[in-house]
Amino acid sequence: MEKTFSVSIIGCGSRGCDVYGNLFHAQKDKFRIAALCDVRKEQTERFGKRYGTDELFTDEREFFRKRRSDALVIATQDQDHVRMCLRALELGYTVLLEKPVTPDKAELKALLAAAEKCGGKVLVCHVLRYAPAFTEAKRILRSGAIGRLILIEAEEHVGFWHQAHSFVRGNWRNEETTSPMILAKCCHDLDLLQYYADAPAEKVYSAGGLAFFNKANHPADAAERCADCKYLHTCPYSAEYCYITRWKECGQPQDGWPFNVVAPAPNSEGQLRKAYEEGPYGRCVFCCDNDVVDHQAVSVTFTNGVQAQLTMTAFTADTGRRICFHGTKGTLKLDEPSDSLLLEKYGQAAERFSLSELAASSKKDGFGHGGGDLGIVEAFYGLLCGTAPEETSLRRSAESHFLCYAAEKSRKSGAAIDMKNER
Repeated sequence: MEKTFSVSIIGCGSRGCDVYGNLFHAQKDKFRIAALCDVRKEQTERFGKRYGTDELFTDEREFFRKRRSDALVIATQDQDHVRMCLRALELGYTVLLEKPVTPDKAELKALLAAAEKCGGKVLVCHVLRYAPAFTEAKRILRSGAIGRLILIEAEEHVGFWHQAHSFVRGNWRNEETTSPMILAKCCHDLDLLQYYADAPAEKVYSAGGLAFFNKANHPADAAERCADCKYLHTCPYSAEYCYITRWKECGQPQDGWPFNVVAPAPNSEGQLRKAYEEGPYGRCVFCCDNDVVDHQAVSVTFTNGVQAQLTMTAFTADTGRRICFHGTKGTLKLDEPSDSLLLEKYGQAAERFSLSELAASSKKDGFGHGGGDLGIVEAFYGLLCGTAPEETSLRRSAESHFLCYAAEKSRKSGAAIDMKNER
């Protein structure tokens, strides 16, 4: 009989409860949700009712007065993570920590030292390391099918509407209150680069900026709010398109991201329209307080000679990642937008795999991040049982954060960064 662990969640939003909480709740033989904490009382009450949990908190200090379960999910805003994780380690929790860990390098080092001192276990939510498509790519590389890996070319297609929602109007729009774009969105990508390169980074160079989503590009005859604007039905970034048209195109889900961020579920057309007409998600994308970049390129040289290039751009119709691995005997191309993993051995016929079929064969089809969300929950259960390798442990995940810090330092200074001075 499998062991059941109690889990508490602080930060009951789209990651904390809509993803991890719901996955825990669906596996009642393995997890029991013991307590919830969020500054929004309606969120704790909504999910408390769903999970049958009556230990509900809106005050962080009260929540942390004592340990309330075996494990804790921390899915609050980026700048809250370290403070909460330090307290969780003091109380003896095993922690599932949403990425990024922190935008502050000194804080990350302090958390690493604290975790090592107390022997605490922290699993960071670099969920793509658990997604079948990305693990299959790693397996193929390790098999030697493309020979020695020489170069990795990666593209992060943020998508025009996703940029507008999350990084212009939304929670991750401003570095003062959250993290730089390279950390908030691309710590996944830099984590994957060093995961595949299988060596520490040696040098980093980056360039990029905020080219489009700023006041300079606001049409003279446009309003500052979508509901008042003559371009409401023609602008691709309008709230009407992002939250009404797309909601209909997605099948009018009552509880689906990003619509449940704009307005509490269950969602309806009238409710969503009222929310954007009155709230922050109805602001013109050229009139927000955003300062994170909308495009960035990063070049990394690893100690084993592997070279990697990452391009992040908001200006795409699709969303997802494209990664091409160039080796001495072939190439491997992972393409999320086209649902394809293509192995091309030089002089031989190409082999094509479907990413969705890989997810289905591993019984992770239909779960977020290509099955990675379910994968990390399974890994977290293994960690609690003491049987699973810590693939995204705090120590391992720190490397991607040091890469992000160095990339942003390079972007702002214009200089290449030697990584030996950055960890």
